[in-house]
Amino acid sequence: MSDLPFSSSAGPEAPVPMPCGTWPSRVTAALVAGKTLSLSEVTADGNVVFWLERRPAEKGRSVLMRWVEGQGVAEALPSGFDVATRVHEYGGGPYAVRGGRIAFSDKRTGAVWLVAQPGAQPVQIAGEDGLRYADLRFDPTASTVLAVREDHRAEGEAKAALVALKLPIAGAQAEEIVLYSGPDFLSSPSVSPDGTRMAWVEWQHPDMPWDATRLCLAEVVRDVEGRMTALNNKQVLAGAEQRESVLEPRWTEDGQLLAISDRSGCWTVWAVQFGQGAPALTPCIMPEGEIGQPAWVFGQRSYQPLPEGGCLVLAVRDGRTTCLHQTAQGQALAFDAHPDQCPVPLADGRFAWLEVPDDALPAVVVGSMTKGVEQVLQRAATLDLAPADVSRAETIRFPVPGQQDVLGHALFYPPANSRACVPEGALPPMIVQVHGGPTARAQEGFSFKVQWWTSRGFAVLDVNYGGSTGFGRAWRERLNGAWGVVDVADCIAACRHMVATGRVDPKRLAIRGSSAGGMTVLVALAESDLFAAGVSLYGVTDLRALAQETHKFEARYLDGLIGPWPEAEAVYLARSPLSVAHKIKAAVLLLQGSDDKVVPPGQAHAMAKALKEAGSPCTLHEFPGEGHGFRQEATIRKALEEELAFYGRVFGFEA
Repeated sequence: MSDLPFSSSAGPEAPVPMPCGTWPSRVTAALVAGKTLSLSEVTADGNVVFWLERRPAEKGRSVLMRWVEGQGVAEALPSGFDVATRVHEYGGGPYAVRGGRIAFSDKRTGAVWLVAQPGAQPVQIAGEDGLRYADLRFDPTASTVLAVREDHRAEGEAKAALVALKLPIAGAQAEEIVLYSGPDFLSSPSVSPDGTRMAWVEWQHPDMPWDATRLCLAEVVRDVEGRMTALNNKQVLAGAEQRESVLEPRWTEDGQLLAISDRSGCWTVWAVQFGQGAPALTPCIMPEGEIGQPAWVFGQRSYQPLPEGGCLVLAVRDGRTTCLHQTAQGQALAFDAHPDQCPVPLADGRFAWLEVPDDALPAVVVGSMTKGVEQVLQRAATLDLAPADVSRAETIRFPVPGQQDVLGHALFYPPANSRACVPEGALPPMIVQVHGGPTARAQEGFSFKVQWWTSRGFAVLDVNYGGSTGFGRAWRERLNGAWGVVDVADCIAACRHMVATGRVDPKRLAIRGSSAGGMTVLVALAESDLFAAGVSLYGVTDLRALAQETHKFEARYLDGLIGPWPEAEAVYLARSPLSVAHKIKAAVLLLQGSDDKVVPPGQAHAMAKALKEAGSPCTLHEFPGEGHGFRQEATIRKALEEELAFYGRVFGFEA
């Protein structure tokens, strides 16, 4: 990527053989923890580009940034706001922009605020204790903000609703109106260009949005000022007659409704017919690959209709993401980009997106279909790396236990350092990385969770075990009723495959994972003697406790992954890492946030106690003020340094 250059001070000297784990690395803890911004949620208003950047140095605060050509980059809001939301605990869609106005959620209070014009002071338009808002969108025809509201004011599960926030105009006060409620979960309110209809997605316990959802449509009712007040004549357009995952409804400029469905076996884009006769979905001509992603967060964008017709799509092929321009004539043309979400069009014909290449940190950029990146607006950080310092993913296919003619998928990263190399006759240690979710995917973009290790002499194997997305519904459903079995077997098989190739040291193997991946780590340590060490970051250790204690979004997730609760309690007990702690002989490091609401810290404490009672070496470090995923600079730095030192003790090197 010529537009995202390395800032390299590496000299021409040949790399020096050094013990793996001791290599001098420019990927420092200070760089990862304090100087690297987490960039996300790029969007545009005319030719003005907006995005969020989370700052570890400010205790993980998310700041809304704005770029205006000729003026540069600046914060879009007064200091002090944390632009994020805790709906579903994972959030997403915490802000919207249109016509110079900004609506956003402040994470600290959950309230929604409005900036009526550039430079104006924010005014609160919704919110009170117990209310949270996400998936914010401006109504295209009037002064209304749409949102998914999560109501925690009463005992029991939070209640979901689609709400209209009527903006203050002509001296009138802001007003909140509940448009629709009832289903357990709601997302993606999308209003037609003429403002007469609204589509959305809903689903019920025990399904997750990648299992079964319904695409719905209703007529919009407005007041005399044109602001939305109600929805009439709701109908279900898809998902009523068959189990399918329908996601991301979007309207084209000429009023055609599109949506993603996996009714054909993998997620792709369909045109939705309604109005005359029974609703129907017609497949759009789309590139090969899976177009869609699991809806862990709000506001995802796997495809983007274009003003001139056709659309941009992100297609996952063989575990790698490709950005393509699907023209109105049915051609699939390459878009020279590596975006994390589909690029958004600007008014002048260019696009803005978050570029996530495999050889550099993410950056917010502006460019075109043919030229790719033309201008970098913001980088996550400046890296002092030479090309030889960056490990690039190799696709690995391996035999899957018990599956005829089915190959598993993983990404393998060999050690990479311009100043050091593996000593002659030696093989590098390897870390098997287990992604979370478990409905997530190992991705090929540049990541510190990989490069931190490869730049120090480790190989990394990132496994897309059964249940991972990007490979179709059948691959996802391999994990149904089999979490703690299929994922564990696939990770062990992938590791054995790499040992058999002779590329890694079979005596220096570790496995690490976070959240759901942490559970896989601990069970794999109990099921196999391959691994000398394991690291679980805020990982699940007691499935029974998780079924009873976790938040609403995942409250019934385990029904599909394990079995109905409490009827299948015996299976929950048998699959829990706590039940097999006595079988673990490898060294274990547990890293946990004290304020984790998804996997409460009691789970880590119980696991540490069980391991110590079994005589297994275990270290638990609990970080105050951290939730499910570490965000503070001091925590990230300490966690990285402690994990490296842990491997040093196990594998016998001085970190």
